[in-house]
Amino acid sequence: MIYYSQCGYLTGVGKTKPIVLALANQKGGVGKTTTAVNLAASLGYLGHPTLLIDSDPQGNATSGVGIGKKNLRHALYHVYTGECTAQDAVVPTAYKNLSVLPTTIDLAGAEFDLMERPHRESALSDAIVSLGEAYEFILVDCPPSLGLLTVNALTAADGLVIPMQCEYYALEGLSQLILTVRRVKNAYNPALGITGILITMYDGRLNLSMQVLDELKKYYSDKLFSTMIPRNVKLSEAPSFGEPALYHDKYSRGSLAYLDAAKELIRRVR
Repeated sequence: MIYYSQCGYLTGVGKTKPIVLALANQKGGVGKTTTAVNLAASLGYLGHPTLLIDSDPQGNATSGVGIGKKNLRHALYHVYTGECTAQDAVVPTAYKNLSVLPTTIDLAGAEFDLMERPHRESALSDAIVSLGEAYEFILVDCPPSLGLLTVNALTAADGLVIPMQCEYYALEGLSQLILTVRRVKNAYNPALGITGILITMYDGRLNLSMQVLDELKKYYSDKLFSTMIPRNVKLSEAPSFGEPALYHDKYSRGSLAYLDAAKELIRRVR
């Protein structure tokens, strides 16, 4: 029997493994990386050892937790090519209970390298298994596409968190993403499910925001986080300092919202 334990681990008879969550949305500019960085930092702050895997070749999650990409000896690309293990590439951050498996622009070539590999969709899953029991949560920041890097993340994941902005194009993209989730679930990962849809950059003063939110409640009410992330200057500022918002301004509206979202996430996976 497999179940979620009180401490946040997915456990079964004789084994313990971290909860792996992919953060994905093929539409760019929805706050995906901001959400990955700040949820990971918030989980760590709340006492849960967390690993953030930067699976977006842009590497913004890596720089967002203060890791310089130029001096990295190993990164996710080298894990995919077999030049090192995932543990070899993990870098501790300055923030409580938070480590990162960083990336560089080299990762853009990983999809071509993976194409020739047998079971190419499970390369990240295999790498995560090698990490053992060091973390309670592993969050994977996916690129804004539905290519092989995202498929790897979905194949490795116990659940999917979808950061989403309240606009109509985002609604269209959500349908396509859910279709991809179904395909991955059927082909590679029967355990994959949608952990939740997290509204980002929310402005309740806009009629459009309210209309899109109403549509989401109509079709995905059980998947919507009750916490919504507001538009917030501190959330935009923090990456330029290489800091999660929680460590840039602990009491900003954005920081507090992500702390609440992390608490809700913990309840959802239990």
